[in-house]
Amino acid sequence: MSFSDDEKRSDLEKRISVHLGSVHEGITDPDDPNFDPTAVALEDESPYPEVRSAVANTDDPTMPSSTFRAWVIGIMWAILIPGVNQFFFFRFPSVTITQIVPQLLSFPICKAWARYFPNVKIFGVEVNPGPFTIKEHVIVTIMAGVGAQSAYATDIVAVQKVFYNQHTNFGYQWLLVMSTQLIGFSIGGICKRFLVAPPSMIWPVNLVTAALFNTLHAQETAGTHSRGGISRERFFFYVFVGYFCYNFLPSYLFTALSYFSWVCWIVPNNSKVNQMFGVTHGMAMGLFTFDWGQITYNGSPLPVPWWAAANIGLTVLFFYWFLVPILYFTNVWYTGFLPMVSSHSFDNTGKSYNVTRIINEDASFNLEAYQAYSPLFISASFAMSYGLSFASITATLTHIFLYYRKQIWTQARRSLSEQPDIHARLMSVYKEVPDWWYISVFLTMFVFGVVAIEVWNTQFPVWAFVLALLISFVYTVPVGIIQAITNQQVGLNVITELIIGYALPGRPIAMMMFKTWGYITMTQALQFTSDFKLGHYMKIPHRPMFFCQVVATVIAGTVQLAVQSWLFSNIEDLCSPDQKDGFICPSTTVFGTASIIWGVIGPARLFSHGGMYYGLVFFFLAGAILPLIQWVLHKKLNIGFLKYLNFPLMFTGTGNMPPATPLNYVPWVLICFLFNYVIRRRHFGWWSKYNYVLSAGLDAGYAVGLIVIFFTLQYPKNGTIALDTIQAWWGNVVYTNTGDWKGVADRPLAKGQAFGPATW
Repeated sequence: MSFSDDEKRSDLEKRISVHLGSVHEGITDPDDPNFDPTAVALEDESPYPEVRSAVANTDDPTMPSSTFRAWVIGIMWAILIPGVNQFFFFRFPSVTITQIVPQLLSFPICKAWARYFPNVKIFGVEVNPGPFTIKEHVIVTIMAGVGAQSAYATDIVAVQKVFYNQHTNFGYQWLLVMSTQLIGFSIGGICKRFLVAPPSMIWPVNLVTAALFNTLHAQETAGTHSRGGISRERFFFYVFVGYFCYNFLPSYLFTALSYFSWVCWIVPNNSKVNQMFGVTHGMAMGLFTFDWGQITYNGSPLPVPWWAAANIGLTVLFFYWFLVPILYFTNVWYTGFLPMVSSHSFDNTGKSYNVTRIINEDASFNLEAYQAYSPLFISASFAMSYGLSFASITATLTHIFLYYRKQIWTQARRSLSEQPDIHARLMSVYKEVPDWWYISVFLTMFVFGVVAIEVWNTQFPVWAFVLALLISFVYTVPVGIIQAITNQQVGLNVITELIIGYALPGRPIAMMMFKTWGYITMTQALQFTSDFKLGHYMKIPHRPMFFCQVVATVIAGTVQLAVQSWLFSNIEDLCSPDQKDGFICPSTTVFGTASIIWGVIGPARLFSHGGMYYGLVFFFLAGAILPLIQWVLHKKLNIGFLKYLNFPLMFTGTGNMPPATPLNYVPWVLICFLFNYVIRRRHFGWWSKYNYVLSAGLDAGYAVGLIVIFFTLQYPKNGTIALDTIQAWWGNVVYTNTGDWKGVADRPLAKGQAFGPATW
């Protein structure tokens, strides 16, 4: 799939020669028989200044892209990055190795390959085709990032095992993961004509990545560093080694630096102080942690614009530091009998909700058992997170209508008829991927899905599977247009939960599957589409893009399932709330709790009129009204600072809480303020050169350090390889002797006492 075929290269060179010849000869008259419109187009620029500033308007079709070297390094990352991220997925705190790490590391690795590897052939393919090219770099990076995030369906498998005691075989798991991942790819490929080729479909997220590619390779060709100082590669190495060594402190030798609930250490038994200043079940008003893993649990703060982090900080300040304590201490929804912050569900004795008591053997809902047991209760912070997710749906729609309706309408209409820009014309040199390739992937993955839900007892009918796919397909283009222009995605998770919760109540496995195919299929489609746009900007041939994405996705999903299986087989008490090494499965716990709320009990009993959490439904109304009020005050009364207020971002910015806690947001906001406001304003040269590299180095140092600690000091001999005195000294136990760590409620119950309504 590389351009090693002499005939193809010769044909491309001839076409380029004709185009450039027309330009050099000054033939610009359309009536001239030698006029070549593509030649004139080669001098064009994108009509959008943000694209012009980050993306080159030239291309060399003879430049190798899909080479042996790119595939070897790309497959290496497609194994390593998903495996490491899946390992940390079940741990709290965790870290996600983002695409920028392999993007930066691949540069020196492949440069060394180009310099030192012999130029031999394996089965006729060149091992070292020459200098490392920017197109190879893009292929490697896309393969590294396409499956980096944990596949959503792996949580279905984990929840079935942990919550419903269903042990499924690897065949079912693999079919489920492949279907949920690659159906999105096929839909994205089919929709790319609407979301990739039109110039107005900008996809701002790719401009940063494209700029970094161009910067790295432009610096290499120029041979100089514009701002002096050490190189980015050396800076990355120093940061990586430095944090790798430091990480032994908060992760092993002095873990109180990670769970830095310093106020609670002073008064460990004061419930109110522990609720407000605690870091595991409290509001983290102590502000600090010295563990990069805690800070970056929701992603690194360094690439995030300060105005965006400020909006998220306002959410923490108002909704969690102000509103949640009011709800909690006034015992709204009986939350005072529970920890203030928790991702678990509870029964009316304050214990974890035992879902097996209200389901039949096939995991379907048992009404009589439910009425004899207990209603379901969630913490004040968990309830608030549901309210904010409701508000985010209507707020996003209102905000986009008020601020972007003209732009979206104009560009959406233009996208169907607008002429191709310079980038589309340059990409026309390469063979397109036939639609039947995408259709074949879709049909194959559809069959995989049908087999998975029919051969195994999932209680998920095929008609619901088809409905979930229709929802995803219908929303992909309009939501994709919005995301391509505004960089905001309207999520379908709550909508899909509501639909299936009312359509098939009492079926938790079916609920999880409907949500995954209905929500993640669209998300995956837009992720693949975003990668298609990156390839479009970087002039990667269409067919190598197709193959590298499919292959990397299959490898990544298989690796993630293998790592997950190993964890369940080898980690003692995996997913237990007090697992000694932090493998408490925070995301799985939230996913499982949602399956109980929306799948087993159903939204009709919890959120409809008369349900305990009916009041949260009014967040839908608040989400619709608040952006309108902001727009009126900003546009009509000219209150300038309100332009920085973004309600959709405020409502979605803390969407990972739970399983995250305020500890994972407060220092995140403070560090973003330091680097992306203070340092960026005062030392812009340093910031622009090293900021993203610093983030990558800290992420990599933390991840590698934690793996070394786990496999050398914690896992061997059940952790007894280390001295007991290290684990038992004050710095490793002080935070565990607090009401915060123990999850003490503000209104403790006497033994045998219950709370809540008399009937439900």
